[in-house]
Amino acid sequence: MTAIEAEGSGAAVAPGTAPEAPVHGYHHQKDEHLKRLRRIEGQIRGLQRLVDEDVYCIDILTQVSASTKALQSFALQLLEEHLRHCVADAAVKGGSEIDAKVEEATKAIARLLRT
Repeated sequence: MTAIEAEGSGAAVAPGTAPEAPVHGYHHQKDEHLKRLRRIEGQIRGLQRLVDEDVYCIDILTQVSASTKALQSFALQLLEEHLRHCVADAAVKGGSEIDAKVEEATKAIARLLRT
């Protein structure tokens, strides 16, 4: 039983134990995601270096485009994992939880489309 379930059910969490953290859809690929984000971070630092070195504008914009694409790709993978794990889990549980998860995913997709 998770801490959230224990809290909602009235069950007590054993003293001296930390409540369990929820397992998110990206949990099984966390190391790969962190590695990918470090690469993206390196791209951003590279952009700072390009500006600092007065590199030609179009060359910097090309790198901005590559960094943006990398972040969008990461976001899509995270969204897919959210749909496969969190939304699918809510669908199994049924009730209003599925409606809330679908609405949440729809809003996230809308935010991604605005970028």
